[in-house]
Amino acid sequence: MADDLQKLRNIGIIAHIDAGKTTVTERMLFYCGFSHRVGEVDKGTTHTDFDPEEQQRGITILSACVTFPWKNATINVIDTPGHVDFTAEVERSLRVLDGGVVVFSAREGVEAQSETVWHQADKYHVPRIAFINKMDREGADFHLTLEEIRDRLSANPIPVNLPVGAGPPHLDDAFRGVLDLVGMKMLTFTNTARKGEVEAGDVPDALRAEAEMWRGHMLEELSRFDDELLHLLLEEQPVPEALIRKVLREATLHNMIVPVLCGSALDGIGVQPVLDAVVDYLPSPLDMPPIEGTDPRKKGAKLLRTPDVAQPFCGLVFKIQADRHGDLHYVRVYSGELKANSRVYNPGKDKKENVPQLWRIQCDRRQQVDRVAAGDIIGIIGLRHSVTGDTLCATKDPILLEAITFPETVISMAIEPETSTERKKLADVLEMMKRQDPTFHARESEETGQTLISGMGELHLEVIKHRLLRDFKLDVKVHNPRVSYRETVEKAVEVTGECHRTMGGQPLWAKVTIRMEPFEQGAAPVTVFGFPTDDLPEPFFSVVSEVLTEQGAGGGSLGFPLMHTKITILGGHVHDTESNETAFRMAAGDAFNKALHEAGIVLLEPIMRLEVTTPEESLGEIVSDLQQRRAVITRTQNRGKNTIIEAQAPLANLFGYSNAMRGLTQGRATCTMEPSSYGPAPQEVLDGFL
Repeated sequence: MADDLQKLRNIGIIAHIDAGKTTVTERMLFYCGFSHRVGEVDKGTTHTDFDPEEQQRGITILSACVTFPWKNATINVIDTPGHVDFTAEVERSLRVLDGGVVVFSAREGVEAQSETVWHQADKYHVPRIAFINKMDREGADFHLTLEEIRDRLSANPIPVNLPVGAGPPHLDDAFRGVLDLVGMKMLTFTNTARKGEVEAGDVPDALRAEAEMWRGHMLEELSRFDDELLHLLLEEQPVPEALIRKVLREATLHNMIVPVLCGSALDGIGVQPVLDAVVDYLPSPLDMPPIEGTDPRKKGAKLLRTPDVAQPFCGLVFKIQADRHGDLHYVRVYSGELKANSRVYNPGKDKKENVPQLWRIQCDRRQQVDRVAAGDIIGIIGLRHSVTGDTLCATKDPILLEAITFPETVISMAIEPETSTERKKLADVLEMMKRQDPTFHARESEETGQTLISGMGELHLEVIKHRLLRDFKLDVKVHNPRVSYRETVEKAVEVTGECHRTMGGQPLWAKVTIRMEPFEQGAAPVTVFGFPTDDLPEPFFSVVSEVLTEQGAGGGSLGFPLMHTKITILGGHVHDTESNETAFRMAAGDAFNKALHEAGIVLLEPIMRLEVTTPEESLGEIVSDLQQRRAVITRTQNRGKNTIIEAQAPLANLFGYSNAMRGLTQGRATCTMEPSSYGPAPQEVLDGFL
């Protein structure tokens, strides 16, 4: 079992949209013999983009899992989306993966979403290798992309491959192969053969000086991590290839370096070395530290689980594929083993779950299995209570793993069913979609009776709308998207809420004093602080805390959710005979409403981080248009003939921006945007709600 685990790799392919992740994955599947043809993104024939919406748009929306062999190893790959609207798919995949292959475009370099996924991988301490793709494109620049990885991502990239040439075939020095700096070989790739062949030859004399210089840089950097390698360099002795690979692996596992490879996945150049690097440099489950959790029976007590079948079973639900006939729960198994027709425990929900079926997932196909063990990624059909982020474990040895956190939604849209029959059908479908997508929310507006759906961006809501209309054939009216505003308070206030009334002939009396103030550092939107006192003993304090938390989640004066708000319970007054829980509930509600009124309203609007890549001749028009949209330009830089503009702009002013930008540049500019923060809205926006 240990040998099997040592040869297992759980990796994700992550990158900015259109960097070539899915094409890289397709080539991997073809070269390992999993598929007999190379699927094409533009034709909608790839294995991992099997959803109709993905095939139509030519982008990845849902992360797809596939298992295949390479040489003596087994690789579980998750192909993740690149569009920022589906960043939750990347977040939950990185939470359970051991390693990552980050794909960069040699022409565009490090783009906005590249930074986002890189920092997500940093958060979960995921070791990575980098693949600089599209070396066959006009304007491809390996060395500039390498510098951007170093500067923009604060990484330590170490090239283990060098490109031979750059650009398309009509150029004199077109991209045609790869120099392997570890083995000092020239690699050429023949794709006329059924599986693609790699020929390793001597480094040409014209390239030898450059190859030796870069190999020297690589060895010098690696000597910082290994005394034996340093000793050989100081004595000017040759360094064995096996030692180089060993040091590369150890430094990568500790996130000290990022091995960098290059190629063109579309032309089938450089993909096999990436597969070799996955096996050579990325971790097996045995290389990862034990998973840490808490004991649900003893609050705060830490527990560890190692990837060993002798340990009690423990796994994490990281994705749900909703289906009318039974949801498919994706689970990463961290320890022990799990058998079909067994029972497990969900400590977060305090529920026992039946596990009737286990499925090995291969893109859109499934294969039923009887048992799985530590290190596996598996699908379970039949769970009733578990959702994304829940822990599953052995009933007798419970452990609660850290849940997965997802960003707040920034945009919403109203939908109305045409008939009462459709209303029930819509409610069922929305409930199913909420189980599948943690960043999708749906609620009914109390004021209008409309159903409001919220998501991460315009594309996210558009995809959801298409699913409702096309896949589920719902007869609903869809309104234009709108911004999801938030509220906070303007200043700190102290108030006392009172209850002095009679209910059912019984007099009720209570007083609660609180302070409400702005609070930027809180992890939760509304943070409630305080401790029981003699004036407010534990039973009543708990009731007050519960009411204030509920009221905070319910929204502010304008009906938008509160955030960046801190409420401190300062104390209270208890009557000997007339105080009870009901009285303190009323007093706490009164205190909350008074504080909200006296503290004043600050309307917060979502601010987006915008990155626009435009030809230099259109720079003036783009900057002028951004300024009219209340954008603040934070950075500009030149890359070849293009200029990259980074800006912060309110989401309310960016609806339809992509079309406007293309119109200003005759379709030559591109842009990406992602939620950055919430900031105070101008007075005229606030006046519109008063």
